Amino acid sequence: MTNKLIVGLGNPGSRYAKTRHNAGFMVIDTLVSQISNFQFPISNWEESKNANALYCSTRIRGQKIEFVKPQTMMNESGKAVSSLATFYKLPATDIYVIHDDLDLRLGEYKIQLGVGPKEHRGVLSVEVALGSKDFWRVRVGVDNRNNELGIMNKGKKISGEDYVLNNFSDEELKILIPVINKIIEDLIARLTN
Repeated sequence: MTNKLIVGLGNPGSRYAKTRHNAGFMVIDTLVSQISNFQFPISNWEESKNANALYCSTRIRGQKIEFVKPQTMMNESGKAVSSLATFYKLPATDIYVIHDDLDLRLGEYKIQLGVGPKEHRGVLSVEVALGSKDFWRVRVGVDNRNNELGIMNKGKKISGEDYVLNNFSDEELKILIPVINKIIEDLIARLTN
């Protein structure tokens, strides 16, 4: 029996692998690769055709934790989350959704129940599919549009929709990687208490 779902949001495929919109995939991939450092054995990634997702699992303090990467496009992520939540009979409060967030600056993150962001179609898809907003959001700040790389068209900011589909720069990744490690420590602490 699965007790919690940890879901990373992103777009599948190499074209999107390093984009800001795939911050959720980046966090969950790093978490899964590092979880054995916390003394928790983890299974290999497998494909769930019914849920259209990749998943793997571990046990933490007697609870089965399932890590999930929906293989739909971002805006349809709710289908996979809802399918797995229904299959495992999980309430929304036992689901953590990791996602990029333009309401937070690059280098920031928040873990909140039912809060934020203002607009994110992947998160909205999960809300609609679950029929609830009461799941945990692991909000990974990606907004760095005030630097010179983010300014376009005579000082106007690039639209959020276009911005998140661009790759992180090398300088931005240097900021993001330590944040990913902090998020992982925070998640592990929550799962082990």
